[in-house]
Amino acid sequence: MELQAIATVASPLTDRATAPKQGDEGSPDAWLVFEPGVRAGLDGIRAGDELLVLTWLHRARRDVLRVHPRSDPANPEQGVFNTRSPDRPNPIGLHRVRVASVDADGRRLLVRDLEALDGTPVVDVKPVISPAER
Repeated sequence: MELQAIATVASPLTDRATAPKQGDEGSPDAWLVFEPGVRAGLDGIRAGDELLVLTWLHRARRDVLRVHPRSDPANPEQGVFNTRSPDRPNPIGLHRVRVASVDADGRRLLVRDLEALDGTPVVDVKPVISPAER
């Protein structure tokens, strides 16, 4: 199996300990900076669109199978696959974001509600499909 980063997150978030647990919990706007070779794949994305961004949580631990949800010791330990913990065998992040703007060069998307840290690799982007589109 091989993954290639198609973009990188450019965000003011740099410290995992103080970053929001979810994007709608106070995440600052962030840029998705795409590689030149994938620019054509962004065609059709506009401000206001909702996207699912899949990231590789490169600073996560990969040997974790049980966690206290939300890193709160008051919560009983659970299997990592029943949580949104970044620490997991394959640290793939899933983020629902809204596009605030598309940069003039077409390679950068300013997004809202992304809790990923600066430098996080992006491995895929997919549109959120509304029930009316199904």
